[in-house]
Amino acid sequence: MLRITRNSALILALVFCFISCDDHRVFDAYTSVPNRWHKDSIVSFKINPPDTVNPYNLFVNLRNTNAYKYNNLFLIVEMTFPHGKIIKDTLEYRMAEPSGKLLGTGITDIKENKLWYKESVVFNEAGEYEVSIQHAMRESGKVNGITHLEGITDVGFRVEKPKNN
Repeated sequence: MLRITRNSALILALVFCFISCDDHRVFDAYTSVPNRWHKDSIVSFKINPPDTVNPYNLFVNLRNTNAYKYNNLFLIVEMTFPHGKIIKDTLEYRMAEPSGKLLGTGITDIKENKLWYKESVVFNEAGEYEVSIQHAMRESGKVNGITHLEGITDVGFRVEKPKNN
């Protein structure tokens, strides 16, 4: 019995090491959203890129539950450069199939979505960048935004080396 337990633990450790290895990750962080994501709540990340020469791919990462009841998601993403330049984008992402089945990965009620933000970005200014993310959801036919967006549990940002490098 002891031998089976040791073998199981060894196999589990090897699987964990294999899954957790990620040579492309440069920055990957999440911030939890308590209960509901308020429309005025801005999630921010400070990034110090490793160089000013190589290109990187940028992603917004989201974790959501079955309480998320929309087919899409609108976000406002703002990147502030070290010398003060600001780039602001309004983005739309598909979050569910037409049937209502949520997209994303995960075998539990929590789905993880890796959403493209920008491709082949060169951080040409040395120093600290700040990325701010805010939801901009509205219900169809209504002017005012959704005050409290339910179903989003975590908001993240990821910088990675392109796969072909």
